[in-house]
Amino acid sequence: MGLNLNDKKAVVAEVSAKVASAQTIVVAEYRGIQVAHLTQLRAKARAQGVYLRVLKNTLARRSVEGTQFANLADAMTGPLIYSISDDAVAAAKVINDFAKTNDKLVIKAGNFAGKQLDVAGVSALASIPSREVLLAQLAGVWLAPVAGFARGLAALAEKNGGGAEAPAADAPAAEEAPAA
Repeated sequence: MGLNLNDKKAVVAEVSAKVASAQTIVVAEYRGIQVAHLTQLRAKARAQGVYLRVLKNTLARRSVEGTQFANLADAMTGPLIYSISDDAVAAAKVINDFAKTNDKLVIKAGNFAGKQLDVAGVSALASIPSREVLLAQLAGVWLAPVAGFARGLAALAEKNGGGAEAPAADAPAAEEAPAA
């Protein structure tokens, strides 16, 4: 049974709210996928913070109308599942990773920040490391000069190590001598 007008308006409003804050949308055809596999895909999407939904294409077109994702409307044909995320890479990563293990999920198109992506573009976007990994790499780049400087100082101290220990040993003897 189809949705009545109020239900359709509610769906469009819900999806439009997700699209308004999204950075990425990926569209994939799910024809022939078993329900158990779709349940696994939904669980992975939920864990990554990705909004994943099967929608009527006309409702999806209305949801993206007037947004940066409007050019995605041309790819909205057939039985599609929509992956929407606020994170730039999460939607593409979830769909792309699942498509690698299930050949019945076929990526049709994507859109990142208003730029249309083909299948290769979605795969390239999915290969970008997550935000946490990129931040860790950036911190490593920032700390590398400091760590190198510290290693250099440690090597210099080790090279001149004998001179640094001798005054420390003489200092207590010098303090005891005047007291006696």
